[in-house]
Order: sequence, then structure tokens, then C-alpha cells
Amino acid sequence: MNQNVSLSCHSDSGSPPVRYTLFKHSQKVSALNRTDLTPVLFNLTINSASDVGEYKCKAENEISNGEKYSRSFNFTLKEPVSKPVLSSPNSQAKTGQNVTLSCLSEKGSLPITYTFFKDKQSIQAPVKMQKREAAVISVLIKSFSDFGMYKCKAENRLRNNTKYSNSFNFTLAEERSNSQPLIISLGLILLLLAIGLALAIPFFIIPSYKAKKFTPPRSSTGHTSTEKVEESEDYITYAEIEPIQPEEEYVNLSVIQRDEQENRASTTIYSKVLIRDGAQAGPLHSPE
Repeated sequence: MNQNVSLSCHSDSGSPPVRYTLFKHSQKVSALNRTDLTPVLFNLTINSASDVGEYKCKAENEISNGEKYSRSFNFTLKEPVSKPVLSSPNSQAKTGQNVTLSCLSEKGSLPITYTFFKDKQSIQAPVKMQKREAAVISVLIKSFSDFGMYKCKAENRLRNNTKYSNSFNFTLAEERSNSQPLIISLGLILLLLAIGLALAIPFFIIPSYKAKKFTPPRSSTGHTSTEKVEESEDYITYAEIEPIQPEEEYVNLSVIQRDEQENRASTTIYSKVLIRDGAQAGPLHSPE
């Protein structure tokens, strides 16, 4: 852009002076007068693509109805290509899968020729695009060697004007292994065990814990304690009963007898053993 160009306009016949007017898309751009039949030059500066279009010039003199128009002239815009963008709808691929690559340069005069590379080797014939559209190719991922660095090149008719894209790499998609159903089954089993444990807590573990916590203390006689325990519908009170051990009681009786002949006293001691469980032993005596 910002290129200076010149347009020449002249009439081979007619009486001078001649007035020349330049038009672009039917709009006046500039006008020059000539006193002879030599050509005139219109100098233009092409600043943008809008300056490129259809140009015409008109020649006229003082004779009425003596104006004539030239044929139209069009500039061919030669704009350098911009850096192309290489992309793919799939960033991951598996072996045996077809993938697509697209390359597009947003700027540059048409037509633009695109070439695709893998590891600096051309993988397909160049694609020439007459419109501002991306060039698209299909690539078959046959093996792991096809997972490499891809690039594309864009160029047009301007010499020494070639641009390369950034590299693009496909990543290997993770394939589902045969152990996945087993992992899912184990997960379901663990989930069922967790649910069963959660259901067992309120029905078995908590009542057993409460029963142990609220067991009443035993009395010294072996009977259960008569202390009140907080009533609840969710637990059972357990008690242990010890058999009563028999207790022995001893009673000593002293009987004093007097012997008339010898005129002396003799003492006999009797012992009676009482068994509390109802059995009673016979009396014992020990004479002195």
C-alpha cells in the first residue's frame, strides 16, 4: 500500500485545446487541460483497497457534443499475504482416524496458494484459492509416526512473499481400556457396601451401644439395681443376675451341768450351723 501510480489519457483527434477529466466509479477525481494533442498523466496514490477500482477518462473541447470517454481501467491490487493460521476441529486423534487441517491467510491479493507440510515435508499438492477461503485437506493417522509437527505455507504472485504458519500437533486420544467395566463394578460394590453400613448403624450398632451404656449396676446381693433408666423405644435394657451364695451362721450354746456325786460343774458346748439356702446341719457338741 501507499504506492504511487500514474494513468495516461489522450485523444488522437480533435481541435485543441482539450480538457481531460479522470473518474473512479463515476466520481470525478481530477481534471487537466492540454493545448495540444499530447497525453496527460494523472498521478494517484493507492493507500488502501478502496483506491482500487474502475477508472475512466473523458476528453472534450469547445465544440458542442465533442466529449468522448475512454474504456475502463482496473488496477490489480497486489497485497502481500499475511501469516496464515493452521487449525483443525480436532486437537486429539486416534490411529486409523481421518483428521482435517485448514490454512487461511486473512490478507493478501488473490489468488493465494497454500501448501501443507509435516516435519518440513510436503504432504499434498499445493492448493490455489481464488476466493478468501481456507484451504482444507484430510489426513489419515495411520500410525504413531503421523503424530508430528504440521505447518502450512501461503504465497501469492508477489515475489519473495511467502509466509509460514505456526506449528500444529495432534495429541493421542486416550482409548478406553478393557478394565474400565471392572473398575465400574468395583465402584458399585463399594457404593452398596457403604449404603448397607449406613443402614446398619441406626438398627444394630446404635442400639447395642446404648444397651452397653445404660446397663444398671449390680447390687452387693446380686440383684439388679432398682435405679431408673431413661426410657426409650429404641433400646433394650439387659441385666445380669448372680446366684446368691449360701452364707453360714454359727451359734454356740453353753450348757452347764452339775455332777451331784462329785459336786463339780461340767460344761457342754453345742454349736448349731445354719445354712441360709434352707439346708440345716445337725447339732454338734463338744464336752469339756
